[in-house]
Amino acid sequence: AALLDVQPGMRVADLCAAPGGKTSQLAAALQGQGLLLANEFVAARAEILRQNLERMGVTNAVITNEDTARLAAAMPGQFDRVLVDAPCSGEGMFRKEAVAAAQHNNALVAHCAELGAEILENAAALLAPGGVLVYSTCTFAPAENEGSISRFLERHPEFELLPAEKKDGMMPGVPAWTEHPADGLEHTIRLWPHHLKGEGHYLAVLQKAGVLSRTYQGYCRNGVEKGISEKECKEFFAFAEENLVKNITGSFLKFGDQLYRMPEGMPSIRNLKVLRPGLHLGTLKKNRFEPSHALALALRPDQVKHVCNLESDDPQVKAYLNGQTLNMDGEKGWYLVAVDGYSIGWGKLAGGILKNHYPKGLRKNG
Repeated sequence: AALLDVQPGMRVADLCAAPGGKTSQLAAALQGQGLLLANEFVAARAEILRQNLERMGVTNAVITNEDTARLAAAMPGQFDRVLVDAPCSGEGMFRKEAVAAAQHNNALVAHCAELGAEILENAAALLAPGGVLVYSTCTFAPAENEGSISRFLERHPEFELLPAEKKDGMMPGVPAWTEHPADGLEHTIRLWPHHLKGEGHYLAVLQKAGVLSRTYQGYCRNGVEKGISEKECKEFFAFAEENLVKNITGSFLKFGDQLYRMPEGMPSIRNLKVLRPGLHLGTLKKNRFEPSHALALALRPDQVKHVCNLESDDPQVKAYLNGQTLNMDGEKGWYLVAVDGYSIGWGKLAGGILKNHYPKGLRKNG
């Protein structure tokens, strides 16, 4: 995130995002402003990415499960920053995972170099003029590192390597390890496990020629393509007025009975596999609205009118996480349950009993 120099309000794409560690750092740098596209090609890993970004309370992410070529075709030149943590032969993982060493061979290196090159091409297409792209791997293989970057720059003279600050233990890329080294390979970085804490990694920072524009062509103002009316989500606005300190504003989108608030300047996501088109607000039911777990984690206690704030050593915390009801007095309605000021889920109070709305799949059961 630091190498990408992400500022609030930018449009940022993480193309190989699962499980979401780097994506979460990008989200923190954006501070809820702008757009974060988090993509993962493998469906099961994309679901883990979704869970982690919701757990982190990220409000401005669009989560996709797509081939990067389809993303590039749908959103050309629309991102200020793009991160490619490329699928690789995993030589840096040998020490950590025995399976990485067992499955390694020259054919795997060649295949990964080809796959990384394809994703780099699509990343370049997604990037706006003046934008910055960071490419990284967790392998030592020159074919996937200096080789990939050199071949990319040969095809793309509109890109140049930017110097990246080298911390203690970081070494420059090695031009001699590839046949036709690009200018500036010494600006790329190799991380060796015998020089610093960690495994083996490589990274390069590339900038596209041009001047970054801060004006975007947003495809939708209030919903995608056709949009939805305020009347269609009146149950949500009634819930917000009753339970939130301040109304949630922005552009809304319905998928069936599920309601989402989209990030600023949302691009067209038509015909793409989308897990989350923004912040999942909840379910529109007949004459009522049921808030989502994602909304609970995205809200702070000071943004909600009714809060059940527990101390971390309170036995009721364990009871809540186990799915049990809590005994408490207060005005009936929705309560945000928080521990030491951190939101963990919803409860609904009636008759001195707080009904538990913590998701069944997350309950500890013991």
